[in-house]
Amino acid sequence: MGTRRRPLIRDVAGRAGVSLTTVSLVLNGKAGANIPAETQARVRAAAKELGYRPNAMARGLRRQRSDTIAVISDEIATTPFAGAMLQGAQDAAWATGRVMLLVNTGRDVNLEARAVEAMLDHHVDAVVYARMHHEVVDPPAGIRDVPAVLLDARTASGDLPSVVPDEAAAAFAAVGYLAGHGHRRIAFVNTSDPGPAAIERLEGYRLGLSAHGLAADPAMIALGDYGDTPSGFAAALRLLDGDNRPTALFCFNDRMAMGAYRAILLRGLRVPDDISIVGFDNMEQIAPWLDPPLTTMQLPHYEMGRWAVEHVLAMLDGPSTVTPRLPMQMRLPCPLVERRSVGPPTA
Repeated sequence: MGTRRRPLIRDVAGRAGVSLTTVSLVLNGKAGANIPAETQARVRAAAKELGYRPNAMARGLRRQRSDTIAVISDEIATTPFAGAMLQGAQDAAWATGRVMLLVNTGRDVNLEARAVEAMLDHHVDAVVYARMHHEVVDPPAGIRDVPAVLLDARTASGDLPSVVPDEAAAAFAAVGYLAGHGHRRIAFVNTSDPGPAAIERLEGYRLGLSAHGLAADPAMIALGDYGDTPSGFAAALRLLDGDNRPTALFCFNDRMAMGAYRAILLRGLRVPDDISIVGFDNMEQIAPWLDPPLTTMQLPHYEMGRWAVEHVLAMLDGPSTVTPRLPMQMRLPCPLVERRSVGPPTA
């Protein structure tokens, strides 16, 4: 059996009994009052009956647009943790009839450069350069050839628009939440990673203590090497075994918080009866499943993905109130997700 031929604009014209020009005007929304409403309805009916779809490539060539947005990421596509970021980007693209093309480079610098070149060769309208974690990056020079936005990343100079989580404000809020429950000895289980997230969350932790009249004590900060569950376990043990045991822990992420739960149990203590905990990230595979479920700060992955695409489309479509003359550096809030890991300190 042969493959059915795709209907062409001349087929629609023949079915509706009108000219090619009339079909083009009607289907491109440019008919106006010069073409009777009955004729327009007949053209649309004929197109629907035949299953006609306009040639997007040809239409793009006429408009000098491809209606495609490239998303070039390091490892987001293979990590369910940040899937909401891609969902937000895709929803924003679909809302304006754009198609999103995704390349996952696995942090291969050479592949990344080739991916940018390939996307530009396919005449994408814009590029979103995304990272799995908040980083300061030096993206391939080619992305500056089209409107571009950095997602969960920023350049040191701020020469490209970017969107990242407000790490410091989130840590400030976490400490405030614990202080609001009466805690005065609030420790921080941080990572030794030198990235922006660790630096800014430490800053927010210190500011949060100061805002509630609490002194920052170096003995109340314990570092884990990798920001994972074993390093959270080891760091929490050091705090629990110290001379002035904290009544609450703020953890760099939910993986470290899970390690802290294990350390607390090992020392014969309970969450939140003896130690309260607030995590960070709201990882669906961890936070709701701990016992008790973990109170944590939600990374705004969906909102960041959506903002990145909406902003790059605003750049593409011309000056507007959301496209400033200078690149915009956006920080989005991280909401608190309350569960049952925080309570008042014991007497």
